[in-house]
Amino acid sequence: MSECPHIAELPRPVPEPLNPTCPECLAEGTHPVQLRLCLSCGHVGCCDSSAGRHATAHFGATGHPVMRTFEPGEHWRWCFVDGSIV
Repeated sequence: MSECPHIAELPRPVPEPLNPTCPECLAEGTHPVQLRLCLSCGHVGCCDSSAGRHATAHFGATGHPVMRTFEPGEHWRWCFVDGSIV
């Protein structure tokens, strides 16, 4: 794990999740494989193993750089800009 400059730019406190699951998957009628939480705005999106890749699509649309896993018992964060766990 490494530290990146984008962590320092995140809002404090981190926003609460906007949804309990991926709203794009719900709208499309698909099932998210694993969920990710945007640490800039609270958007919940599915991982790249899901058909929609909505967490990555959210980064592409907003530029919000860091998300964390939204899975119980997991605690890692990912920076899209740096392409690494932070």
